[in-house]
Amino acid sequence: MLVSAKDMLQKAKAGKYAVGQFNINNLEWTKAALLTAQECNSPIILGVSEGAGKYMTGYKTVAAMVKAMIEELGITVPVALHLDHGSYEGCYKCIEAGFSSIMFDGSHYPIAENVEKTKELVEVCAQKGLSLEAEVGSIGGEEDGVIGRGECADPQECKQIADLGVTMLAAGIGNIHGKYPENWEGLSFETLDAIQKLTGDMPLVLHGGTGIPEDMIKKAISLGVAKINVNTECQLSFAAATRKYVEAGKDLSGKGFDPRKLLAPGFEAIKATIKEKMELFGSVGKA
Repeated sequence: MLVSAKDMLQKAKAGKYAVGQFNINNLEWTKAALLTAQECNSPIILGVSEGAGKYMTGYKTVAAMVKAMIEELGITVPVALHLDHGSYEGCYKCIEAGFSSIMFDGSHYPIAENVEKTKELVEVCAQKGLSLEAEVGSIGGEEDGVIGRGECADPQECKQIADLGVTMLAAGIGNIHGKYPENWEGLSFETLDAIQKLTGDMPLVLHGGTGIPEDMIKKAISLGVAKINVNTECQLSFAAATRKYVEAGKDLSGKGFDPRKLLAPGFEAIKATIKEKMELFGSVGKA
């Protein structure tokens, strides 16, 4: 059964740990994430970008697959199915498709328009029992066509959005999607601290969790981050494991070309990456 992310994130904020959002791209990704969450007794958020949703033939397909998989695998830990960096139109499509949580990324709009659209979605999500993530200050880098400059959010604008009643808030603090460049200046904890002081108990979200040093992750959690997004790292580990399998010629031996065998090393690599992140975030045993 899918649940809103509200309870799991409020518990995480109070308990000084974070729940991981792990983006899914296909059946293997989804199965790996769910099984690892169950094995670690950890809550989990399955993120779906609009590009990934389209790739998997649509949000209704994704929702149906996730719901069926939870039932067939006997998953009992809290699972939220969450739209990642959703457009205004995408949010409504996911609400209709049966997602339990959505993110409206209005960071590219003027703050007044971001507030207006977010306020509308707050009311809709409240009626349907869904959790809602909003964003202020774009996340740097590119993810499925969503490009951000990576500027730090204005704490006062964060307060405006938080006061609307959103479940969680993603605020740009120098984080980026994808691999971090060698000249990356790091997270702005000064900005994060200022945002937390103005937003109180609001769970904060850290996008671009791949490549951020462990000490920065832990400090961010101590300053109110209760949800951390990971996508690129799972993709990299999947690709490396698959490459190793192919370069070793295992796909040419016996029936090694069978997709169930060909994709198995990558599947296990995703599981290992997710487990490592759950341990780092402190969510193991918190379901």
